[in-house]
Order: sequence, then C-alpha cells, then structure tokens
Amino acid sequence: MNYFRKNSGTGSNKQASTPIRMKIILGIIFVLFALLIGQLAYLQLAYGSRFKAEVAKTDSTVVSNQVPRGVMYDAKGRILVGNKANNAITYTKGASTSTKQIYNISNALSAYIRLNDEKPTSEQLAEYYLADQANSTRIQAKMPKSQLDTKKYSNSEIYQNEIAAVKKEKINFTDRQKTAALIFNKISGAYTLSTIYIKNKGLTDKEIAEVGEHLSDLPGVGIGTDWERSYPNGSSIQSIIGSVSTEKSGLPSDNLQYYLSQGYSRNDRVGTSYLEKEYESLLKGSKSTSEVITKANGDIQQTKTVYKGQAGSSLVLTIDAKYQKQLQSTLKRVYNSALASGAARYSSGAYAIAMNPKTGALLGVAGLSHNPKTNKTVDNALGVINQSFVMGSVVKGATVSGGLINNVITPTNNTLSDAAVYLPGSAVKKSVYPIGTFGSLDAPTALEVSSNIYMMHLAMKWVGAKYVPKQYISMPSNSFEILRRNFSMFGLGQKTGVDLPGEASGIEGKSFDSQGRLLSGSLLDLAYGNYDAYTPIQLVQYVSTIANGGYRMQPYIVQSVGRTGNNGKIYVNYNKKPNVQQRIPWTQSELNVVREGFYRVVHGTNGWGTAHPLKNVKPSISGKTGTAQTFYYDPDNPNRKNPPELINATFVGYAPSSNPKLAIAVVFPGLDPDMEGTYTLQVAKAMVQDYFKLHK
Repeated sequence: MNYFRKNSGTGSNKQASTPIRMKIILGIIFVLFALLIGQLAYLQLAYGSRFKAEVAKTDSTVVSNQVPRGVMYDAKGRILVGNKANNAITYTKGASTSTKQIYNISNALSAYIRLNDEKPTSEQLAEYYLADQANSTRIQAKMPKSQLDTKKYSNSEIYQNEIAAVKKEKINFTDRQKTAALIFNKISGAYTLSTIYIKNKGLTDKEIAEVGEHLSDLPGVGIGTDWERSYPNGSSIQSIIGSVSTEKSGLPSDNLQYYLSQGYSRNDRVGTSYLEKEYESLLKGSKSTSEVITKANGDIQQTKTVYKGQAGSSLVLTIDAKYQKQLQSTLKRVYNSALASGAARYSSGAYAIAMNPKTGALLGVAGLSHNPKTNKTVDNALGVINQSFVMGSVVKGATVSGGLINNVITPTNNTLSDAAVYLPGSAVKKSVYPIGTFGSLDAPTALEVSSNIYMMHLAMKWVGAKYVPKQYISMPSNSFEILRRNFSMFGLGQKTGVDLPGEASGIEGKSFDSQGRLLSGSLLDLAYGNYDAYTPIQLVQYVSTIANGGYRMQPYIVQSVGRTGNNGKIYVNYNKKPNVQQRIPWTQSELNVVREGFYRVVHGTNGWGTAHPLKNVKPSISGKTGTAQTFYYDPDNPNRKNPPELINATFVGYAPSSNPKLAIAVVFPGLDPDMEGTYTLQVAKAMVQDYFKLHK
C-alpha cells in the first residue's frame, strides 16, 4: 500500500537551479576582487615611487632680503652716516601657517624675549586672546546671540563683536602675554614666505642664546642681522643727509605704487628725505636672494642663500665733517648771544653756507630754526635751500654789475648823484646815513658805504625812468623784467639746481597794483635788495660768481659715488664735474669795479663802511653787508595791527680777496633794528678763519 504521494518533476527542477545562481554571483565577485587586487598591484609596482615622491613633494620659492644701505663719507673720508649692525630675531612665514600655529609660536617665543620698547594696543591683545579657541568659545558663550547672528552680521563683523567683548572683559594680561600679543601681531601681518624682524633692537646675549637653543621648536624663527643708520661724526648735518623709513612704516604711502613697481616690498626701508631720498637708487644696493623650500603641507623645510646681495653704493660728500661741526657750533654760539641780548626775540633762526667758488662744491651748511613763541631753537641746515628772505644790500653787487654790462655806467664813468629820492605821495627814499652826506658817489664807493640812493638812481637811468622829485615818476612796463633778468644771471630768484630735493626758488614781489599800474617805488626797493626774497644758497652762488670772475657754478654736495671694499677703501666709479650754468658777459675792467667795491666794504677808510671789523682777518676778505626792513609775522594772529618792525641782517663774501677759494653767505633774519650788532660778521670771521686753519 502506497501512503506517500509522488512528487512532481517541477519541484525537483527548482532545487537544482539554486546552486548555479550562487555560483555565478560568487564568480562575478571573485573576478571583481581579482581585478581590484591586480590594479592595486599594478599601481604599486608601476607608480609606487611616483606616489611616494608626491607625498614627499616640496616647493621652492625665491625670496629677497634687505642689504645694508650705502655709506656716506665727508670730503676727507670720514664716515658721516654708516650702518650699525644689530642682532635680530627673524621670522619667515610658511605658505599655510594657521592662526593656531602663529598663536603657539608667539607663546613659545615670548618665553625667551621681551619687547620692552613696544606696547600692545587693546585691539592687538584682543586678537591674540581670541586666537586660542578655548578663549573664543568662552567669549562667544557670554555674548548675546544677536551679536553672533550670521544672517545679520558678516564673519568680519562678528569677529569685531568678539573683540569688543574681550575689551569689555578688562583682562589683566601678564608681561609675557603682552609680548606674545606683539609677536602674534607681527607674524599675522607678515606676507607668505616673507622674512620679518620680531626684535631687531636691544637683543641681549641671553635672548639670542635661548632662542638659538630652541629653534627646532620654533618653526620659521631664525637669528639674523639687521641694520640701522648711525652718525659717528655727529648729527649736525643730518637734516641735509635726510632720513630712512623704518621697517614698521615701510614704503611712503604717497609714493607706494612707484616703489612697488620698482620691485620694493611694502615693509622695505627707503630714503624719505633729502640725500637719502635723492640718491635712493644708489644707496639701496641690490637685495640678497634666498631659496625657501616648503613641504607639501606648506611648512618651511629649508632656506639657503642664492645671492648674497650687494650693499648700496657709497657717497663721498663735498663737506668736511670737522669744518661742518665748527660752522654749526659757531652759528649756535653767535645766535644764542643774539637771543640772550634780546636782539633775536622775534627771529625765525639763522643760516650760514660755504662754497668753493671755482667748482660749486658745498663746504659747509648750517642752519637754526627758532620759534619765538616757545623760544626753542633746533638745527635746520635745510633752511639754506628752502627758506627765502629779503636780503637787503648784499645784492648791490648784481645791480652795479647790470649797470656796467648794459653800459648804463662804465668802468671809467660810474659817478651818479646821491640825492635822496622823493616820490609823490610817499616818504623819502634814502640811505642809512644822513641826507646830504655825499653829493655824488662812484660805484666802488657806493658799494663801500652801501648807498641805497646810488642804486635807485642807477635803476632809474637803466630802465629809462622819467622822474621829477616830489612830483612825478614814470617807468616802462617791463622795468621789473629788466632788473630781475639781471639778478637771475647771478642765480638770484631761481633754483640753483643743487642735488637736494625741496629747493625753493625764492619769492617774487608784485610788479603791478590792482589797477595794473607799475609799482615804481617797489622797483627802486628791488634795486637795493629790499623787495624780492632769495634763499641763502642763492646768495652764496651769487657771490661765488663775482669771486671766480663771472662763472655761475651749480652747487652740489655729492662729490663722487663708489663702493666700499672689505678693506674699508672707497673705490670711486663716478666723480662730479663742475657745471657752469652761465657766464656773466662782463669785461675784466667791469668786474674789477665790483671787486674793488667789495674789497673796500671790508678794507676801506670811509667812516660809513659797513664791514670794517673784518679788516684784520687773514686771509683777506672781500664782501658786502646787507640790511632789509621786515616785520614780525605771527601765524596765530596774521592780521595783527602794527606788528614789531624787524630787519634781516646778511653778509656775503669771499677769501682770499685776490684768489678766492672760499665763498660764504650768512643770514640772520628778524633781528631788532635797534640791536643789529655784528652777528653776521662774527659768523663770517669764524667761517673764514676756521676753514683756512683746516686747509693751510
């Protein structure tokens, strides 16, 4: 008996098909794994070294660094301005340095150095504090949620809110934390792969040793050398030499784009005034270059020097440091005596300049600036090129020269009336001596006694004026042009071209009134130096032209350019050649008239001679004094009624009288007219004697 039903064939077929599907799936998986393993093996064998190199890959970048600026020497080879080497702690910023890394480096470095001459601002302290994530989180937790709203504020605005919150906390930072904050600020502001100075002044041996010992723990930090300007022969001429920007101030903002286009970095130090600025292209030298090798993660792996750089060119100046010191000392001494006597109460300062009349080389430049309000006096040698004054009778040599050159007078016929000039409706125009002292004067005597009257009559004859005393005067409309063109031949009223920036051209008075009428009285004042204003350097160029026989020489202060060797010797590759700007078209006999007058100003016998105190000075001096009327100008009360009446006292001269080797100009503006004294002559005497003692 059959109890079981027989299975159909269909059920038997389903059981048999299941293992086949599994085998197919497993087969596919096996093949894929085999392919993956094969690919990995292929990559390992074929490209393993390449991948390993990629992981260890480094980047190489060339960066440049500062070199010492060129040295400036005086005419005798003494250093006027050099470079003092200072040890420095440096930092070179990596390509991907994070804020956290900067924070850690700052904290670590602050354990070894102090920045005692700097104080962090509250902003810098707050930025440093927030660089620690824990501090940032704590501050954010205390802040109102509205101040952290990203929909309301940008990220930078939220950060400023955090800084404000830190300031409100009034956290007491330790001295070390303050140093760390300063370091953090310096590093944060550095450009990628640029080298900055963390500390370059007052670095102690202990600080150098401790930083050096821990350099491996201070990535990017190094020990190097920085340079700063030094003045081993004093700073009396520093206002002529000029100044250099600091690393902190960097490039001047007014010329930023120009310097950047010339390859400067923003924190480079450049000359910002006078010689340092005028000769920047030579003094800066060529920067050293270093190759900075960084790892793939941006950390600096190695720095090696590619080019050591070349220090700036050396400048040899025309000035003798010893003579310069003596000149500045003399000017201070005499000016202080004028202040002590009350004569210089309202004075704005005093100036003196010496020049080689044959070459134009400046031999000494001194200046003082005085503030009548505070009674403080400071060095201002640059005043000789950028301060303008009405100079008075010192310019009469140019007036007489013009009369001779234009045949208004001649070497044999130069006597003119010395009758005072009476213009209608104005006060009498006269000389310092009483009216009627002289009936007439020749040109040399007019210079000796400094006759204003002679110069006015000469000017009227020169321009063809029509004049009736107390009734009438008429002059051609180009009268001012005639006289000024003559003065400009000697350099008066125009820039001399000295190799210093900032030179003034002087101040030209008005030629016509508001109705267009010629100012006849002012033209007569111009003839004897009491109208237009000139600079002291223009005066010394003018008197040099008389001293050397008629060559207007361009003044200069840089004699040569070269380089300083390792042995300290100067190797010159450029020498300045004297430049004649104009030749005065006079004859020897015409020149002799002016020279005789200048000689008699000092050595004459007339009682009205003006520079007889210099008669016994050796070598012999020839020259001309000057006195110009002026008034005290109060910048705080420019419309002041009846301001104090003052005078500008001046002197120009040359020595020896027969073969001049030295030309000088001295200006004491703003003296009390009742206490003029002999201040300019005292300075002139010392200038001549001191120079020839040094140059026997």
